[in-house]
Amino acid sequence: MTAKSIKITGRVQGVNFRYYTKQEALKLGIHGTVMNLDDGSVLVRAEGEPEQMEVFINWCRTGPSRARVDGLEINEVPVEGYTGFVILR
Repeated sequence: MTAKSIKITGRVQGVNFRYYTKQEALKLGIHGTVMNLDDGSVLVRAEGEPEQMEVFINWCRTGPSRARVDGLEINEVPVEGYTGFVILR
């Protein structure tokens, strides 16, 4: 199990990014949270097996069709033991 904090910048708010992030995470068996930040970015806390996390991170690089991802800031974080995937705000 690995855990990552992923900050996604670009046109990622107002394009259903959080909704589609949750759908992709659930499809891959990733647990965690996603939220909009005041600076216009999206923050994901994700936990899962390394192979699924790699697929998930690659999806985050493009996001849903209406999004424009300019960058990802990815950091290793401690595993929290999330169950499910929740949109926080």
